Amino acid sequence: MSQAVNAVTSSSKTQRAYRKGSPMSDSERQQAAVARKRATHKEVKIFVRNSLKHRLVEMCEADGVTQAEMIEKWIELEYQSRSISL
Repeated sequence: MSQAVNAVTSSSKTQRAYRKGSPMSDSERQQAAVARKRATHKEVKIFVRNSLKHRLVEMCEADGVTQAEMIEKWIELEYQSRSISL
């Protein structure tokens, strides 16, 4: 007896329902991430000269960190140099 007659292929099975509800869209996922970050972080908006921004990007790439991480590091180092504890 051949089992090929009764075999069920994976393509003929119904898809399993998403177990946590419908997935979020990209914009919803981004909004949720920003909302989580706002609980522990404050936003800083600044304008810097183009040449300085270019240098910042180069330094961040060289160190493998984000621009925010680099700026946080600089603030912490400046606080330490002024003998101010965080």
